[in-house]
Amino acid sequence: MVLRLPEDSGLDRPVLDRTGLTGTFDFAIEFAPPPNNPFGPGAKSRPEPAGPTFVEALNEQLGLRLEPLTGPFDVLVIENIEEPPAN
Repeated sequence: MVLRLPEDSGLDRPVLDRTGLTGTFDFAIEFAPPPNNPFGPGAKSRPEPAGPTFVEALNEQLGLRLEPLTGPFDVLVIENIEEPPAN
């Protein structure tokens, strides 16, 4: 199963559930989202956000860790979209 992650998690790839846990879980974690795009020359820098990253929060608050792996997985590719004809 591929997990849906918060957009501000900073992860740039799918996350596969390989925990072996079954059932439904509802939980909340606190983390500092990564900074947005870098500022251009001469721009004032923003202070570093306080708090753990998403990956650190998963480990520290839930005891879960993410491991980078490579391998095959299913992907849906949409090559073309057309509007339906008018009735």
